[in-house]
Amino acid sequence: MFETLEDVRRDLVGRLARAAKDRKSPMHVPAVVTSDVDARGMVLREFNYDAWTLRFHTDTRAPKVAAIDADPRMAVLFYDKAAKIQIRVRGTGRVLRDDPLTEMAWANGSNFARRCYLGDGPGTISEQPTSGLPDDLEGVQPTDEQLIPARDHFAVLLVELAELDWLYLAHTGHVRAQFARVEGEWQGRWVSP
Repeated sequence: MFETLEDVRRDLVGRLARAAKDRKSPMHVPAVVTSDVDARGMVLREFNYDAWTLRFHTDTRAPKVAAIDADPRMAVLFYDKAAKIQIRVRGTGRVLRDDPLTEMAWANGSNFARRCYLGDGPGTISEQPTSGLPDDLEGVQPTDEQLIPARDHFAVLLVELAELDWLYLAHTGHVRAQFARVEGEWQGRWVSP
């Protein structure tokens, strides 16, 4: 099934590409880890094969933004239970607030999705369960005009990949491969699981 490092690389690329495009992919919401050793599930919006980057969306007020600005080292963990494949990646994160990619991502979002950036910042303390949204926008799709202040809180989190670790869990014996980017080129090796 996975006889060569190129087989593994093709599998890895295919899974990351599908994870970004298919909401039903088991890898669509990986665990994203920042240098402050905090982890959270985030929706993968894009895998750019040419640049080897992962794109996520974030609120500029989220604690992870300050952590990434202070120390951009990041890791992302993907797992497909049915296929028994785990992908771990490491790289460098950048929060793009005012960038053409950010503008494109904002423009392509639905008003219903963009309304999340109108509410209280992530982690804001509340006396009761809350979405953080203003009461008049609970369950309502806001207008373009109502969303104007939300844009200030929207950013793209771009993770540039530097290391990839692929693990296939098989009852006959697990198989693991690693890839590292050296001078812009990916170099692979087999390693013991």
